Amino acid sequence: MAQKLLEEEEKTLKPSQGLAVKIIIPILIVAAVIVIWFAKNAGKLPSITGDNPDFGLYVTEEIDLKKLKSYGLPIMIGFGADYCLSCQEMIPVFEKLNKELQGKAIIKYVDIWDYPELAKNYPIRVIPTQVFFDRKGRPYTPSDPQASRMNMYHLKDTKEHVFTTYEGVMTEEMILAVLKEMGLKE
Repeated sequence: MAQKLLEEEEKTLKPSQGLAVKIIIPILIVAAVIVIWFAKNAGKLPSITGDNPDFGLYVTEEIDLKKLKSYGLPIMIGFGADYCLSCQEMIPVFEKLNKELQGKAIIKYVDIWDYPELAKNYPIRVIPTQVFFDRKGRPYTPSDPQASRMNMYHLKDTKEHVFTTYEGVMTEEMILAVLKEMGLKE
């Protein structure tokens, strides 16, 4: 008789255990995945600035110029290299401006020694060179091109203005003056 009772108890326990395993375990797995996702991504959702790579200073991948222009902000892209003393002099200026002007201007820096392919679509003859686009996404047109020492590049066949560059070291004040002329709003 005791054997019969044990067999009946086993029959009644197995179906409820199977149901618990089939329901509770998948729920726990889904909950764990959700908790891990939130823990991994907490505070990491990109905003217009912050963790948004479009506003990061250092460029390691091809620049999506069309996307950068869509923000409606003045853009300066500096090209240089680690071995260049003049470029090393400008990097702290770029870092400062990139931090202070988040959401007001886009400041980028490309190390063409480490990433030479990233300079191929730009008229880089010497380093440092800065390339400028105004807040409407057009190449910057200085109010006084001669005095500004800017180089303006045009397509041969259509004469369309495609780039404006400055070759050499620019001070923070020089860069800010250009950005303001390009529509920087403070």
